Amino acid sequence: MSKDQKDKKSYSNVIATNKKAFHEFHILERFNAGIVLTGTEVKSVRAHRVSLKESYAKVDKGEVWLLKSNIAHYEQGNRYNHEVDRPRKLLLTKQEIRKLIGKTKECSLTLVPLKMYFEGGWAKVELGLAKGKQLYDKRQAIAEKSSKRDVERAMKGNY
Repeated sequence: MSKDQKDKKSYSNVIATNKKAFHEFHILERFNAGIVLTGTEVKSVRAHRVSLKESYAKVDKGEVWLLKSNIAHYEQGNRYNHEVDRPRKLLLTKQEIRKLIGKTKECSLTLVPLKMYFEGGWAKVELGLAKGKQLYDKRQAIAEKSSKRDVERAMKGNY
């Protein structure tokens, strides 16, 4: 099995994506992390009731936490339902956590969740080590995207 096939397989069950992250940040490096969820949270995630728009990750006391991620209440859950936007622990190796601590403190980079997906029955989050874009960077990216789209339309029309 090639690496491309493994990548496609691992993201075959994508639950949520954070499209805003690619508009707001330059993604420098990516990490895959497990996420600690309760029973009703897992059921809501399987129902695709997740939002990563305003969420971010933070390293605190040697642990990585996902903050402000919104996992909606499970409809069939009763008094055992979870809090919607509680902090959730992310599972990474010690080496990855040390690397993240160094990058976030020294280089003033941010940890942004890019995707939430299931891999082998386990919920995972793809984190991006990101640097914020300036307004002119955003305008430039939009201009490049529109020019690329125009070129593709022109090429499609000629053939």
